[in-house]
Amino acid sequence: MHSHVTIAGVDLLADFCGALFHEGDRVLLVADLHLEKGSSFARRGMMLPPYDTAATLAKLAAVVARTKPRLVVALGDSFHDRGGASRMGEADRAALGALQAGRDWLWLAGNHDPAPPDGLTGDTADQWHLGPLTLRHEPTPGADNRAGAAGEIAGHLHPVAIVAGAGSAVRRRCFVSDGTRCIMPAFGAYAGGLNFRHPAFAGLLKDGRRIAHALGRDRVYAIPESRCLSGA
Repeated sequence: MHSHVTIAGVDLLADFCGALFHEGDRVLLVADLHLEKGSSFARRGMMLPPYDTAATLAKLAAVVARTKPRLVVALGDSFHDRGGASRMGEADRAALGALQAGRDWLWLAGNHDPAPPDGLTGDTADQWHLGPLTLRHEPTPGADNRAGAAGEIAGHLHPVAIVAGAGSAVRRRCFVSDGTRCIMPAFGAYAGGLNFRHPAFAGLLKDGRRIAHALGRDRVYAIPESRCLSGA
């Protein structure tokens, strides 16, 4: 179910659902939940099935059950817009409350949700530190990290890997890392994805050292950059 990802000397487990887990500290990391994206689109007249929040929370519940974390850190864009938390239905709010019960929870600010989620429990911050790692929403080379912080874990870009298969190419959400920085896949059911070989990733990860940890149905596959295709 897991692939080991080492960032700045810190070993983490990459779960096939798109979360990272630090076993020693029992910290679970997720990025880009984009809860209430469906309802956000509906307000603009673009009708999507209104089940994305329930599906995302169900997937999160499964990885919480597997890892039993003491702390969950959501790395920003947990809600698709500033009013997302206030639009949650009672059943989804109860499901989230059950996930938060008995553990600490930290919401990091994202570009979609820069303010604390309305009416929900949990602490909030712009960034957080896990040993030598800085955790934030947007990958930021050259940012003012805490003294001694040697690596970074971020979200925001929704990386996917495209790999040539038997007769066709396979496109999968992925973690992408060069050993110093890791960019996490979007966790949300309705979140899109961007090929990690797109120019938007330029300068964030070292060419030739990038490894895509692609999400399969029940495991994670480590794929070197040389086997990944360019394009959409």
